[in-house]
Amino acid sequence: MTDQQALQSKLWAIANELWGKMSPDEYRNYVLGFIFYKYLSEKAVSFANILLADEGMDLTYNELDETNPEHKPYIDAIKANAIDEVGYALSPNQLFHRMATRAKAGDFILDDLANNLRAIEQSTLGTDSADDFANLFSEVDLNSTKLGNTADDRNKLINKVLIHLDEIDFDLSNSESDVLGDAYEYMIAKFAAGAGKKAGEFYTPQGVSTLLARLVTLGKTRLRSVYDPTCGSGSLLLRVKRQVQDVDMICGQESNHTSYNLARMNMILHDVHFAKFDIRQEDTLVRPQHLDKRFEAVVANPPFSANWSADALFLQDERFAAAGKLAPKTKADMAFVQHMLYQLDDHGTMAVVLPHGVLFRGSSEGTIRQYLIEKLNVIDAVIGLPANIFYGTSIPTCVLVLKKNRDRDDVLFIDASGNFEKQKTQNVLLPAHIDAIVDAYAGRENVAKFAHAASLADIRANDFNLNIPRYVDTFEAEAAIDLDAVARALAEIRVASGETEKQIGRFCDELGIVSPFGGAK
Repeated sequence: MTDQQALQSKLWAIANELWGKMSPDEYRNYVLGFIFYKYLSEKAVSFANILLADEGMDLTYNELDETNPEHKPYIDAIKANAIDEVGYALSPNQLFHRMATRAKAGDFILDDLANNLRAIEQSTLGTDSADDFANLFSEVDLNSTKLGNTADDRNKLINKVLIHLDEIDFDLSNSESDVLGDAYEYMIAKFAAGAGKKAGEFYTPQGVSTLLARLVTLGKTRLRSVYDPTCGSGSLLLRVKRQVQDVDMICGQESNHTSYNLARMNMILHDVHFAKFDIRQEDTLVRPQHLDKRFEAVVANPPFSANWSADALFLQDERFAAAGKLAPKTKADMAFVQHMLYQLDDHGTMAVVLPHGVLFRGSSEGTIRQYLIEKLNVIDAVIGLPANIFYGTSIPTCVLVLKKNRDRDDVLFIDASGNFEKQKTQNVLLPAHIDAIVDAYAGRENVAKFAHAASLADIRANDFNLNIPRYVDTFEAEAAIDLDAVARALAEIRVASGETEKQIGRFCDELGIVSPFGGAK
């Protein structure tokens, strides 16, 4: 078992052991919140210990005593430096290990623990990192009766969590490793698997994330910027970051407060500096927070066929006005596409997961689709994905790849609906499946029953319908039937049946009963 697998196994075992009576979407916030608290503490200690060593101190930050007048100047200086460098500050008494030590002693720590989490948030007030830490632990409600009916019961349970987590080495000293970041992603995925329909609010399956990331980074080693207007837990943004050597700026927006907190934690835990990400909470279509920016890469897995107001005032919005029609109230899919396209840099690439219906639905969606194809010529590829690859829904989905200022007059269609491995109840995109899709996209050559580059004239002739079977022929002819062989087989069956009837007739004669076939002959 690798270090990564061992850490994942330990963390998930803690979740299973301690939270068996709660649903995954309930205990997720506590488990992930405390993992994050431990991470912040260990990072603060590592930072502080470097400064203490530079000052010739033999003590570690964990060993400093805030009541000792000789230690206090060091603590104050470390906290001030920490705010500038890592974006937050913790005093020695607020560290995770100190709280875990008290938990082992059976102390009542709930009030102090709540104060410590609040202190992390408050340490950033008035600083450049304030937005990234504001109300970050608001979902960790230590007074919830879901943790226990009494304060003592809740305290006992929380103590167990801290004690177990304290025993795990996060190995932050290994700068080349992202074992903890991977473990955090693993935990988010496991919670998503148990959350059913709610999973789509915060998590995109890894295979799909990897596919989108590879599509928007094809041929690039770094990105100036990446944006996700429905970023959930931020996993898709981080997948894009992982695909290249560096990303100068990561931006995202998320309407759900719990997911918004997860996304910010996820960024920090993956060692994305607070100055290099900007995650906002708001409804993207109604109150977009990054409208003045254009991004080199745009990715998204927006909620499928979500409701939105479709208010006529949006026809005056630059994002939607030119198409002349608005996406229907009950299907905001095209509205998200238009928003993403508006935010896309002139030389960037966007990839978005959508339900299949956007490819062929008529009315206003058909008008918008025609506008994107005929007037803007921005649709670069349409990729059909396997069914049942998203948590909480089995509907067929597709990926649209869009680019501005295209010099092509075709759209590449890829039918990857059969490219999956069934794992338990879920279909999964494996690396080989992703490779096949990306290779086909990069090559843009016709591949029998898999990929076809259709001209804009062909698409126009199909009334701008982008349904993949219209362009990729996946028909498998049935094997020819040899009628002569069938006739011979039937004749042989008839002869054998006759012999069987004669044999039964003879048995009936011997027994003195009437044969059902008229007796032996």
